[in-house]
Amino acid sequence: MTFKTSILTLFPEAFPGILGTSIIGRALENDIWSLETLDIRAFSDHKHRSVDDTPAGGGAGMVLRPDVVAATIDAVDREDRPLIYLSPRGKTLTQARVRELSQSPGVILICGRFEGLDERVIEARGIEEVSIGDYILAGGEVAAMVLLEAVVRLLPGVAGNDLSLEEESFESGLLEYPHYTRPRVWEDRAIPDVLLSGNHGAVEKWRREKAEELTKVRRPDLWKAHMERKEQG
Repeated sequence: MTFKTSILTLFPEAFPGILGTSIIGRALENDIWSLETLDIRAFSDHKHRSVDDTPAGGGAGMVLRPDVVAATIDAVDREDRPLIYLSPRGKTLTQARVRELSQSPGVILICGRFEGLDERVIEARGIEEVSIGDYILAGGEVAAMVLLEAVVRLLPGVAGNDLSLEEESFESGLLEYPHYTRPRVWEDRAIPDVLLSGNHGAVEKWRREKAEELTKVRRPDLWKAHMERKEQG
């Protein structure tokens, strides 16, 4: 079954962008997933197709109008798909949430601009807010592409190697171990001998230890959660 995606945006021409290349693009061509874009501005019945207005209470910037955004949302067949607004105040996107979304019928993504959406449309349409990190972008289009690439690559038939997906960072709660390939020696730096030993048990042990070392140093939050899970059995 095709994973259906609908993107609500002021810049439909931004898509598919990078999503039209490599394995994600091939999956799009092969109908593993589909892409629909809706121009929010096309659903405005205001003068000059305006989609925003000044914030109530004053302040800088503009806010996307609830009537215009709601009209765009209502033009989409939900089909039990999550309705997500890419927002810096949303819950941080995790690999666990990505995997959940990959098992859904698809997603409907709202790309904000300006200061964001009127809160009333978020409440009225039951919109889930998702953030891709603690920083601010000019709009939600790039964030939507990030979410979609993360989700689509998990769909059956996209990546081609399920084992490689299982060993990636975050899947086990740890960062991924270091990788090496030919040449055996490069700029006086050699591939660790254990990786060339043919001893699969030793290789697995080395990779596990390196994953733990990297996680402990670079992501203390993940390391803490990992240790808590081990203590709980």
